Order: sequence, then C-alpha cells, then structure tokens
Amino acid sequence: MKTLVIIPARGGSKGVPNKNIKILGDKPLIAHAIACAQASQKATRIIVSTDAEAIAVVAQQYGCEVVLRPESLATDTSNVVTAVAHVYAELQEDFDFIVLLQPTSPLRTGADLDAIITLLEEEDHVDGVISVVPMDDMHPARMYTLGNAAELIPFMTTGETARRQDLAPVYYRNGCFYAVRTNAFLTEKSFMVARKKAYVMSAEWLANIDTPRDFKIAELLYADWKHENTPH
Repeated sequence: MKTLVIIPARGGSKGVPNKNIKILGDKPLIAHAIACAQASQKATRIIVSTDAEAIAVVAQQYGCEVVLRPESLATDTSNVVTAVAHVYAELQEDFDFIVLLQPTSPLRTGADLDAIITLLEEEDHVDGVISVVPMDDMHPARMYTLGNAAELIPFMTTGETARRQDLAPVYYRNGCFYAVRTNAFLTEKSFMVARKKAYVMSAEWLANIDTPRDFKIAELLYADWKHENTPH
C-alpha cells in the first residue's frame, strides 16, 4: 500500500521567525521531520509543501522533494488541509494513506511512523490515527474558566478535588503524527476524521514549538531524546 508523507512548512512564522529552518540540535527544524520520514520503511513518497524559497532549498539539501504552494495557501489563516489537498492534486498520483508531519513536533521516529501506517493497513474500520500523550499533571479537572469578577468556574463538573491518581486518564494531541486514509481525507476534508484512533506516545518527549520558550524546551529535550533514540 502506498503512503504519501507531507511536511507543511510555510515561511511566515511570527512566534519564532524563520522557525522551520532554525537550528535545533544538529540540523534545521524541518530536517528533523524529513529524517523521520526517510527512516520509515513504509513511506512511499515524501514532500515538503512550502511557499518559501529558503525552506525549499534546505529541504532539497536534505534530500526531500518540494512542492511550492501559492501564497493564497500560506497565510496566517490558511488551513493545512488546503495545502495538503494542493500537494495531492499537483502529484497526480494515487496513495492509500496520507501522513502529516508537522515540523513543530520534532521528537518522533521512523519506527513510530511505521507503527501508525501498520495500524491503518491492519484495521479496516479505522480511517485515521492521531498521536497523543497522556496528560496527568495538566488535567482538565484542574482547569477553569473565569467569570466576570475573576471567579473560578471549574471546566469539569466533577473531579475538582480528586487526587490526580483517581482521575480518569486524558490524552493530548502532541502534533507528531496525523495519518488518514486518502478517501476519508478527500471526503471529510480533515485529518480529524470520524473513525480515528490514538497512537499513544511518551509525554516525556512532548515538544510542540510555537514560541521562543517552546524552542528552548525542545533544545533541552532533544539532547536526551537523541541519546535514547540513537543506536549505540
């Protein structure tokens, strides 16, 4: 079965300027996503979708194909779904699965990607697989909205005073993997398709880069993550 891996990387990042080509550890941020896809045994074709020439050059330096997207699909309000649909239309090739690898969640492996594709291959009733991590400390039972006078309004109706270990587990999308059957993506126009299941990853390596603070945290985590995931 054929899998298309798409790495979306537009040039206009306001939180971290030039984020996608900023160096994380030993290579540009986007190169981590490319390396993950290239390490997969099941990725048929890998494409970087970008509007920025500088990103395209870096992607090609790391051996990845590039599809340039029009500026109209690379604004602050653009939906990644439209960029993916643009790539699919440009390639004029059929694939069974589409996997989205966001550069902003760099701590993942080719083995993770293969495991996710295998889930789709083996479970016909599943149209999508989304990577998540358990969130023990950041539980919604510990969250609130604020009233007009800053009064605390519990986000959940139960569990506010429960011990952490007594709360039902909750999971957070870590941004590493969004995988869908192509027919479901084209029909539902979303990676969050109706028939989806979780691929649970370790919260120890949660890194989702949107701000300078996020980047600093990712830099600290990356050294240990690389040591753990590099054959010795």
